[in-house]
Amino acid sequence: MEVRIKSIHFDASEKLEGFINKKLEKLARRNEEITLAEVTLKVVKPETAMNKEAGVQLTIPTKTDLFASKVADTFEEAVDLVIDALERQLEKTKKDK
Repeated sequence: MEVRIKSIHFDASEKLEGFINKKLEKLARRNEEITLAEVTLKVVKPETAMNKEAGVQLTIPTKTDLFASKVADTFEEAVDLVIDALERQLEKTKKDK
């Protein structure tokens, strides 16, 4: 699975990118059909609490793409929430087979 991380208006740290890659690898192990994960990170204006947004789009060739986006206090927390949401979506697509 290819992972593309795009941070809008800031530079994501290596630690954050490593965290995201680790989470996505776990997701990829559960569903080997995923070919691409596009992650978008941005700081929502105004600069307040709960202003870190993470969005992830998963490309699965045999199915429609899956997308989830969450806002939280930290990017790590937002990514965790997104991964949870995508896991639920992946479970639904498995059941629909």
